[in-house]
Amino acid sequence: MVMPSLCQTAFTVLRQVEPIIVLEELGSTLFDTALQMVVKDRSANATYPDISREASQQKAMTDFFMTYNLIIRLVPIIPALLLAKLSDRGRRKAPIVVPLIGYVLSRLALLLVVIFRMPVEVMFGAGVVFGLSGGFCAYWPGVMTLASLGSTATDRSKVMMRVELLYGTAGLVGSLVSGHLFQLYSSSLGHGIVLLIVSILLHLLCLIFSIVLLQVKQVYNNEPDENCHALSQTSDDAAVVEFPAGINVVNVVLLFLAAILYNFAVGGAIEILGVFVLKEPLSWSATQVGYGNAAGCMIFLTSFLGVILFRRCFSDIMLILIGMLSFASGIYFMSFVTTTCMFYLARSLNLFALIPMPTIRSLLSQQVPASSCGTTLTSLQLALKFAALAYIPAFTKIYQRTLDWFPGFVFMLSSIFTVLGMIPISIVGCRSPDQRRQYERI
Repeated sequence: MVMPSLCQTAFTVLRQVEPIIVLEELGSTLFDTALQMVVKDRSANATYPDISREASQQKAMTDFFMTYNLIIRLVPIIPALLLAKLSDRGRRKAPIVVPLIGYVLSRLALLLVVIFRMPVEVMFGAGVVFGLSGGFCAYWPGVMTLASLGSTATDRSKVMMRVELLYGTAGLVGSLVSGHLFQLYSSSLGHGIVLLIVSILLHLLCLIFSIVLLQVKQVYNNEPDENCHALSQTSDDAAVVEFPAGINVVNVVLLFLAAILYNFAVGGAIEILGVFVLKEPLSWSATQVGYGNAAGCMIFLTSFLGVILFRRCFSDIMLILIGMLSFASGIYFMSFVTTTCMFYLARSLNLFALIPMPTIRSLLSQQVPASSCGTTLTSLQLALKFAALAYIPAFTKIYQRTLDWFPGFVFMLSSIFTVLGMIPISIVGCRSPDQRRQYERI
């Protein structure tokens, strides 16, 4: 009796979206470390006039990642919109299955680059293929849509943070082992091949799960006017918070603006951070890169604990502000990092830096009907992609120009943009009667 029950429980778990999140992130963290080290190896002999050898290597690496990241952010725009439309028409698995095919193909491309010593620029073509499948731009909103439709409005931010928790835990484990797997070497296998093979196998398993096992729990709305109110269970008697007919456009715009500014700050800083740790005085190895990525993934865990701890006392608006303040302080300190110990100290200040984005998504999802949830979340994701058009080249060029006199200047700039992102969130809090009542209680 016990074994059938355990098997049934395991089968039920495997039919949820959570195992796919874990497998995908495990494979992606292995791939990220491999790509970072392969690009470093191929950029070792880069030379540019009037600058040092190390500066030339940094320029070559940042130029590669600038082009590659622009490709994987811009190409998915139209495919992601099409997949979002399919999702809202009932095919909820499409934004998950199709991008996973692109994940497998792009990882396979890097494996071929390493085995056959092909130019690293081949990855630009792999990025196009990855983008045409919808990429992360379609995959993550698809995951978030399934999570949001399977939860109530009051628990939605907690559910979304749980998704982020699984994502971060998988990233933590993958990052810790990625550097060691990269170092595995034999006469027939070069550095990184074992790492990439494991990454491809994980993505293949993830794709099979999504096609064969994934179960979609669709929530149907029976009340036509349920878009115009939300239930807030802040006391024994459920309080009804009235919204204007349709969507509160001003709040939606403010939430989009806050998300874009915060993503601008975070994306720009992380864009440079991976290259920053490979130069002197840090000069990290593959193993240290894995540990550094693991430190970033730890923020998923601490942010989840932060949501559990703070949501009893603070509103969603306050949670977002706490998270933004956490990132602003940590990334400002990163401007002056010169040792590995200082790096981890700066990262420790980012304990709650991942709270804002899922909480913003939660607030957005509560203001639209279920039939438009996928499109709204994808529209936000696309807005963040368009923001990448500005911050990727901007932060890259600023870093290259300030490399000799203040390499950490881009991190200070990121801190400033984070503070600016706190302004529209504060306005949303002031506009909401429910938020004002919570402030008065506090």
